[in-house]
Amino acid sequence: MAGSRGVGGVGGVWGRSGPNVRLRPPGGGPEWDCPPEAVRPASPGVVLRARVTEINREGQLPR
Repeated sequence: MAGSRGVGGVGGVWGRSGPNVRLRPPGGGPEWDCPPEAVRPASPGVVLRARVTEINREGQLPR
């Protein structure tokens, strides 16, 4: 997990898009590009919250 300064989002690193790093939020959603200098490792608390979000979404029953 990584955070992006300026955007304030947290997501998993999914690769690169040109010069930028591509991030995706926990549990899915739209990806976004972030300049490499704005990406930083997420704190342990943020990683834990993100993982709980992913697990909760995986466990939801279809509607």
